[in-house]
Amino acid sequence: MHGFVRNLITEWRRLDLPFSGSSVVVAVSGGADSVSLLLAMDDLFRRKKIEHRIIAAHFNHGLREAESDADEIFVRELATRLGIQYVCEQGSVAKKGNLEQNARNARYEFLHRTAGENQAFAVLTGHTVNDQAETFLLNLIRGSGIDGLRAIPTIRLLEAEATNKHEPTRTKTTEHLEFEISDLRSEIDLVRPLLKWAKRSDTESYCVESGVEFRHDAMNDDLEFKRVRIRKELIPMLETMNPKIVDTLAATAGLMGGRETSIQISIPSELKISELRLLNEGELFETLRSWLRHHRGNTRGLALKHIKAVAQLVFSEKSGRIAELPGGIVVRSGGKLRYQKN
Repeated sequence: MHGFVRNLITEWRRLDLPFSGSSVVVAVSGGADSVSLLLAMDDLFRRKKIEHRIIAAHFNHGLREAESDADEIFVRELATRLGIQYVCEQGSVAKKGNLEQNARNARYEFLHRTAGENQAFAVLTGHTVNDQAETFLLNLIRGSGIDGLRAIPTIRLLEAEATNKHEPTRTKTTEHLEFEISDLRSEIDLVRPLLKWAKRSDTESYCVESGVEFRHDAMNDDLEFKRVRIRKELIPMLETMNPKIVDTLAATAGLMGGRETSIQISIPSELKISELRLLNEGELFETLRSWLRHHRGNTRGLALKHIKAVAQLVFSEKSGRIAELPGGIVVRSGGKLRYQKN
């Protein structure tokens, strides 16, 4: 058994994931990370170590036109060669706003629906240690606060990731697949089984050693995206001071704790201005961030500038003012703050 596959089954046990009796969706973009995950899952299935029905799911967002179509063809041919069920959906991604976020939302909506239609207990993604480190730096630069610096969770409910879950299906291609649209599973886990131990170099090496030439997304070289600049420029510079900076950053994120907490805190629907004014700046910012996270469902896209904009409402003498945030607004009215979704 290849070391990469052995590490995957070890992590599977550590996460206490089921070994049989269900289906599992593997999100496959065509890149090394997701392809290595699919190859390793197939290896474990053939060895009867994991006996779930495996479904390879690919979302063609069409952002790179012919290249996106080539990715779709690559994943379909790989799944066919492995004898794995294959599901693909072609959907348009809104260009307005944050393109990366829009593409991510559309992809997760598709994955959530695909898992539900196939009674899958989980969707697996190929996030690695590098993704953990890059996300930590990205949120640090944005001024995301403590919550944004915490580690990406290895397991979480997929409902929190999906948007527009009941949107009608777009153009969909399925192979070796039968399902009833109404036959949906309510709770589906999003699992990142490579996140704690695999680096991008590991996934690329495993693909090469398996004789699979993975796809390369040209958008991963576009320095217009902050994450690409972190990957291509910032991390290489930091490696000159600490050759193990990727491990160090990922470990630091882990020390900050996971996103979930066992403590249930009562979050009011509205915040009283008079009470907020009694807090110091640090307490105020953290209170506002926690309150917004509760009502938005996450803090994705929420930067320090947004928290400051809401904080300014606390000390404004005029009622009825608003602070605009990604996906919603905060309104000051009647001595209180109220969050409204767009």
